[in-house]
Amino acid sequence: MKQLTDDRMKVFFEKLSKYIGSNIKLLIDRSDGKYCFREKKDRVYYVSEKVLNMGSMMNPDNIISIGTCFGKFTKSGKFRIHITSLDYLAPYAQHKMWIKPAAEQQFLYGHNVLKSGLGRITESTTQYQGVIVFSMSDVPLIKGFGVAAKNTTECKHTDPLSVVCFNQADIGEFIRCEDDLI
Repeated sequence: MKQLTDDRMKVFFEKLSKYIGSNIKLLIDRSDGKYCFREKKDRVYYVSEKVLNMGSMMNPDNIISIGTCFGKFTKSGKFRIHITSLDYLAPYAQHKMWIKPAAEQQFLYGHNVLKSGLGRITESTTQYQGVIVFSMSDVPLIKGFGVAAKNTTECKHTDPLSVVCFNQADIGEFIRCEDDLI
């Protein structure tokens, strides 16, 4: 497991800042110890330094993954966030969307959120801002990542069949993309 290069770290932190803003430092300096991001085969892992030190005693060829996979770099150098990072990013989210129960299943199948399925949205959400998607009851099973297609005021006054959130990742990926997540 190697450290991220400066270019990749910049791309990675820009992607994370779309969802959690300046709260990135809260991921690294936690009360239960120091955490860091490491890369292996174009995938970025979030791991405790204590676990990383224990893993350094093993042969790197025998390690498949260590820590939680936050996403991977594409061949073009862009970063794609994985659903496995949702539990770590959701508490620090600055912009959130809540979807109605009728739209939950469509979101889990990988479809975008329409205005008719939007329950609530955080005030001051700008267009193309990264959002965390929750169910109306805040049940942790129905959520994912998205990008706001419209800002908050446009969402309130738009047509019911227009898209308000582009699906980036959702819990349904555990089933649809099982082989690609590790």
